[in-house]
Amino acid sequence: MRLLLVEDDMMIGESVLDALRGEGYAVDWVRDGVMADSALRTEQYDLVLLDLGLPKMDGLAVLKALRARREATPVLIATARDAVSARIEGLDAGADDYVLKPYDLDELFARIRALLRRAAGRAEPVFSYGRISLNPATHEALLSGEPVALSQREWAVLEALIARPGMILSRAQLEEKLYSWKDEISSNAVEVYVHSLRKKLGAELIRNIRGMGYMIAREPAAASPAMPTKDGGGDGGGE
Repeated sequence: MRLLLVEDDMMIGESVLDALRGEGYAVDWVRDGVMADSALRTEQYDLVLLDLGLPKMDGLAVLKALRARREATPVLIATARDAVSARIEGLDAGADDYVLKPYDLDELFARIRALLRRAAGRAEPVFSYGRISLNPATHEALLSGEPVALSQREWAVLEALIARPGMILSRAQLEEKLYSWKDEISSNAVEVYVHSLRKKLGAELIRNIRGMGYMIAREPAAASPAMPTKDGGGDGGGE
């Protein structure tokens, strides 16, 4: 999942950036409202963590501009403005949730997961697909109840596909889920992660739609998926 962090305080920004990346998110960080508005006009994000007291363009103005474009990107406001009226104003402007500074990181992560669930149209906290289950809170992947070791980017590819069964995601769309602005992208990175996932979770799980991208079938196959190959323990390219 790719997040936009909008925070002008350097100490807070660096701390939250490191924490979010530690949770496996690809994160872009901007420090003023104009940069935030520009990023939201040109890039696709799964969620925005938005401060309100920003230089150049207030956070509420950024939020209102986003909603005026009919963009449904989840927005979590993180601010020190603790007055009830300020919270009401942000929610009525189109924010999806609020967290007050200083905030507990575990609470922040839980609120992010909840918003991402809602955006995907899910109520349940765990992805289940056939014999596979994914728990975003613990980053645990199970195959028939047995844990499967996945690298952060293998997890990101699998989560993106399994959250949208029946939908084709292009290589570029998957790269957007994996990488922030500063990350280097190798030309075959997505293919490497897909290959590794097939070895670990079954060769038929992820389908290659020629010339279009990758998908997981809308419904799991009735028959048991192919078993992982014996060499499925490698991470297929790592981080």
